[in-house]
Amino acid sequence: MTASIYAIVNQKGGTAKTTTTENLGIGLAREGKKVLLVDTDPQASLTISLGFPRPDDIEPALPDLMRMAMDEELIPKGTGVIHHDEGIDLIPSNIALAGTEVSLVTAMNRERIMKQLLGDMKKDYDFILLDCMPSLGMLTVNALAAADNVLIPVQANYLSAKGLEQLLSTVSKVKRQINSKLRIEGILLTMVDGRTNYAKEISNLIRDTYGSHIKVFSTEIPRSVRAAEISAEGRSIFLHDPKGKVAQAYQILTKEVIDNAEKRRKHQLEQLR
Repeated sequence: MTASIYAIVNQKGGTAKTTTTENLGIGLAREGKKVLLVDTDPQASLTISLGFPRPDDIEPALPDLMRMAMDEELIPKGTGVIHHDEGIDLIPSNIALAGTEVSLVTAMNRERIMKQLLGDMKKDYDFILLDCMPSLGMLTVNALAAADNVLIPVQANYLSAKGLEQLLSTVSKVKRQINSKLRIEGILLTMVDGRTNYAKEISNLIRDTYGSHIKVFSTEIPRSVRAAEISAEGRSIFLHDPKGKVAQAYQILTKEVIDNAEKRRKHQLEQLR
């Protein structure tokens, strides 16, 4: 077994990247998968959302592990990994990661430090999800270099749709220059207000513009006050509002991601025969 690594990425803030990483990750764990979530954002939103409100007090965290990887130190198994009671593991982040991003600029093999760090962990998990920061800087490039798949949450509004071009250009550059195996898993429409014509227009615009060459998930994540509350609760939407429409949407997305991963694995095994 070796994990499929997903970068959950969009350089625009407020697109539900963290909410998607958390609920997709816990959704996968609820389906019996072994899952590691990695918070690659110095703001540590994922770490806080999972019930660790003082991330700067956590040691070791991702910045420590990345420094050890840069210095080629041996990292003992399980270092920096926290187990969450909803069945996932987490490598937390904190503000020190901002300094790590600066030191990456002069590091040898600077785009591949995250890949190096996750290399030994891949065999312990089915899925590793990387919650990326809202920028296209060195940490995001590291996440894309380490990933097999890119999942792009996009809020159903005009500015988010416009920002897709720049992100897709960065993804294709990383694929050409650093990680030839990188592929786009799909675009996920989030915070969709199904009652408005505007949201439907944006949804149709994204599907028409990109749907012919990039998968746009049929599942859309609806806008919901209950979903906005979970970051303060330290638990997933499945515990906070299990019968709500957001939990149902993330459950469908989870099954779609598992089905896609299994199809790819079957295809790879057939090619090896």
